[in-house]
Amino acid sequence: MSYDIATWLGLGLRWLHLTAGVAWIGASFYFVWLDNNLTEPDPPREGVKGELWAVHGGGFYHSQKYLNAPPQMPGHLHWFKWEAYTTWLSGFLLLGVLYYWGAPVYLIDKSKVDFTHAGAVLTGLGFILGGLLTYEGLCRSPLGQRPKLFGLVWFIALTAAGYALTRIFSDRGAFIHVGAIIGTVMVGNVFLIIIPNQTKIVKAMLAGRPVDPRLGPMGKQRSVHNNYMTLPVLFIMISNHYPIVTAHPLSWLLLAMLSAAGVSVRQFFTRRHYGETRHEYLFLAFVLFYLTAVVATEVQPKAATANANVGFAAVQAIVGKHCLACHSTKPTHKGFVAPPNGVAYDTPEKIAQYAPRIYERAVATHSMPLGDETGMTDQERADLGGWIKAGAKLR
Repeated sequence: MSYDIATWLGLGLRWLHLTAGVAWIGASFYFVWLDNNLTEPDPPREGVKGELWAVHGGGFYHSQKYLNAPPQMPGHLHWFKWEAYTTWLSGFLLLGVLYYWGAPVYLIDKSKVDFTHAGAVLTGLGFILGGLLTYEGLCRSPLGQRPKLFGLVWFIALTAAGYALTRIFSDRGAFIHVGAIIGTVMVGNVFLIIIPNQTKIVKAMLAGRPVDPRLGPMGKQRSVHNNYMTLPVLFIMISNHYPIVTAHPLSWLLLAMLSAAGVSVRQFFTRRHYGETRHEYLFLAFVLFYLTAVVATEVQPKAATANANVGFAAVQAIVGKHCLACHSTKPTHKGFVAPPNGVAYDTPEKIAQYAPRIYERAVATHSMPLGDETGMTDQERADLGGWIKAGAKLR
């Protein structure tokens, strides 16, 4: 009995990545909410910046935040770090299994750049490392002390990376690398700044030395950055299900607009934590989402004209040439032991059944075949579309 190792490994890593991500993002959202809802301690206590009483699960909780560090080190101190590390490690391994191991299928688009396998992998890694170095450079520059301007410059940098990636990689590969840049920056904030600064604070306390007051605000700055990058990276995680965005000629712009909408949503909730209900942020998010849908729908490349009266025989030949290697009960394409998502076009009835899906992926968005590795022509796509619009008739 043979096992499809890549598929099962991908399933396990994806599950782990999702589970760890829920834990990390949930903790992050909670602490942003907690920090923004702290009130002055009553009665005032030395070193305590704020406190919060809450009720949950049948019990009462009393949280206190110390401006620098408590007078005495507690016997048990929980560190929130493994949620972030596990999310990144599982995500990077998943990237390796799907997009680097399977680069000829999922990463390389020869119609854009005819990468070698190694060249594609090294380019992807270069973008991830370059993104992290760019972010760190911006944070450590005077720009890091100007939050709004920093956010704008970093957003432009990510948009530029998205534009470049969509010009050299497959649609899905480009989006996932923008997500990898953001995810690496977010975990870098935890690994390079937040945890080391907390470690320095603890060591200073144990040694009886004064705590450097700059350490806390530095960690807070990176935590705030992570707060605003969360929703964009979550969208990228699900983006491969929406080729209307990923396969669009202006996919980089659509990604930027949807990411800006996500940032606006987070800003609404962040301000709400402070007791301010700023509906304009939700309105802005809605407008950006609506404009994204308009651009995705209205801005389309000029398509070829379908041949008159395209018959099913011609359609079946196109499907056989460009689709059956993967979408068959017994795929012949390397890397597939079963048809993706269980969708097979072995019979005329199956082709007709999945005609709407074929139209969306092969005609409307050009997201299939993956990386256009079979070289489907515009005329073939137009003929498929013409047959489907005419009713997808088998005779």
